[in-house]
Amino acid sequence: MNDLREKAIKLRREGKSYSDISSILGASKSTLSYWLSSIELTSGQKEKISQNINRKLKLTRKKASEMYEKRRKEYFNNIQNRNKRFIKVLDRDINAGKLVLSALHLGEGSKNRRGSMQMGNSDPGIIRLFLRLMRSCYKIDESKFRCTVLCRADQDIKKLENFWARTTGISRKQFYKARVDARTVGKPSRKLDYKGVCVINYLSASVYYDLLTLGRMMSG
Repeated sequence: MNDLREKAIKLRREGKSYSDISSILGASKSTLSYWLSSIELTSGQKEKISQNINRKLKLTRKKASEMYEKRRKEYFNNIQNRNKRFIKVLDRDINAGKLVLSALHLGEGSKNRRGSMQMGNSDPGIIRLFLRLMRSCYKIDESKFRCTVLCRADQDIKKLENFWARTTGISRKQFYKARVDARTVGKPSRKLDYKGVCVINYLSASVYYDLLTLGRMMSG
């Protein structure tokens, strides 16, 4: 027992925590507390113990964070796998696609246009979905598309228009003059990845009324 205690004292002076010593020697923490409570440590030894504890805490937090990310990834992968069949329906069934399109227009599109359909959003994914459905549900005349970029005063308009032209597949020649929010003058943008809002017009009254009517019929 004395030999084990001496080893515990030696380890303690080397900067080991009670948990470390317990793991190495197999002694309980209550026994270690009894053996080591009277041990006087130098400031350097105390600092070393503190560093070891902090190192272990960081390692524990890192492992916990990695485990959390792994479980989070698995969780969302499971959700995606459950819903893949619905995405395939959009590709196969034009009627299903049109229902989604009209619902999207009902929520995000303008309701006071007469000669054209208008829809705007800052999310490139929403814009891509909208155009994908437009092009699959209707016989689209690409020349009838128009785009307008709404942006902040300190943003590079040319870069934004190039970004949205790539995202939409619509020629820059079909972009109206960008509209700058006057309220943002002198106020630096905080979100550096913000690409402004892309407003899409499709110059067709028939498509507009078709989407508007179907959306209102669904909403009741």
